[in-house]
Amino acid sequence: MTQNKPKLLIIEDDVGLQKQLRWSLDAYEVVVAGDRESALALLRRHEPAVVTMDLGLPPDPDGATEGLATLQGILALAPDTKVIVLTGNQDHANAVKAIGMGAYDFHQKPCDQEVLNLVVQRAFFLHALQQENRRMLQSQADSPMSGVISRDPGMLKVCRNIEKVAPTSASVMLLGESGTGKEVLARALHQLSPRAGQRFMAINCAAIPENLLESELFGYEKGAFTGAAKQTKGKVELAHGGTFFLDEVGDLPMALQAKLLRFLQERVVERIGGHEEIPVDVRVICATHRNLKELAQSGRFREDLYYRLSEIVVTIPPLHARNGDAALLAHHFKNKFCAQESRPSLHFSPEALAAIEGYGWPGNVRELENCIKRAVIMADGATIQAEDLGIDVEAEEQPINLRQIRDEAEYKALVKALARADGNIVKASEALGISRPTMYDLMARHAIKVNNA
Repeated sequence: MTQNKPKLLIIEDDVGLQKQLRWSLDAYEVVVAGDRESALALLRRHEPAVVTMDLGLPPDPDGATEGLATLQGILALAPDTKVIVLTGNQDHANAVKAIGMGAYDFHQKPCDQEVLNLVVQRAFFLHALQQENRRMLQSQADSPMSGVISRDPGMLKVCRNIEKVAPTSASVMLLGESGTGKEVLARALHQLSPRAGQRFMAINCAAIPENLLESELFGYEKGAFTGAAKQTKGKVELAHGGTFFLDEVGDLPMALQAKLLRFLQERVVERIGGHEEIPVDVRVICATHRNLKELAQSGRFREDLYYRLSEIVVTIPPLHARNGDAALLAHHFKNKFCAQESRPSLHFSPEALAAIEGYGWPGNVRELENCIKRAVIMADGATIQAEDLGIDVEAEEQPINLRQIRDEAEYKALVKALARADGNIVKASEALGISRPTMYDLMARHAIKVNNA
């Protein structure tokens, strides 16, 4: 019975090696091909997670052109397939070339059966993990918070705050630099709220000329001004029952600030040229990259409007302050744009990852997304190099050494505890939650001395 066994495709033109591989890899449902055409046909039919292949295939059994062409065809049809290249000693350069094209690994001939079994088992395990991750991402795709990708504690706290605030009717102010994802969070607030079934209306105060902004917000009556050929509702009125999102509210002109304040207090709007007060029920969310408190103190933003808008304030950290998120998002955008641009799977070189982690990202997530899209388009081969990113950064790859990180943290904690305890070893050890002998050992290890030690 083979129906429960994982499928493994072996591409090998030597009949003797076919039998040997089939025998040694009997834990799998093995299908065998001896040339490119049959290999691609079996790939389409069985969709194996893992493929082992010889580069020397007919009509070029002594070269690698046909094998490399077969590899390219496999990855074009099924980019997630793990291809293990079996190579002779003279084929080492071609094996490296195959890895550059996207092969998972290469294994030297003659085959060590135990090692090959281990490599194949690992390839199946990795493929299963990636598929499970993909299923998890798909299952979360409809989640209101699915647009937020982060492992940073500060950003995760922001997400928890959004989830807490969403069911309420409080006005929310989202503060953060341009490109940090304020509109993504505003939409998540709407989707998590009882108003999710109604409209989400957004307007960017900085993108609309001042003389048009009032009519966009509050609408106008027919004949209110030249060109007003019919009655038109404003965005606030159109959002009735739902959520109204004011982006870049810090750029709202002073004259309109007074009108917006009246709406927030009375919950009625009056169209330009009209005399009727229209009641509107909306949840208001605003966002800005500017410091509204400072603007209010300097008289450039109404203080009473500021307090109306900022019932709940959520501050979004910039990308450079989100530990590890730049690399995490880079992988996400790479996978997204590889699929969008129909490119085989790519990976980042160590230098590219070091550049991503070392760059300041003044444009935050939006800049990173544009950068990775460019890199996916411009990359040669299966690897994104640092120069493909198009960012100007002088950053060397920093080794992730756990012992070094631990020692540095330990040293800082010891110095801080001793400083707070004014050099008292007993108090410092109590503050750190360790015994006095352990304290002395750590001080000796880090060469820390105090006057009254």
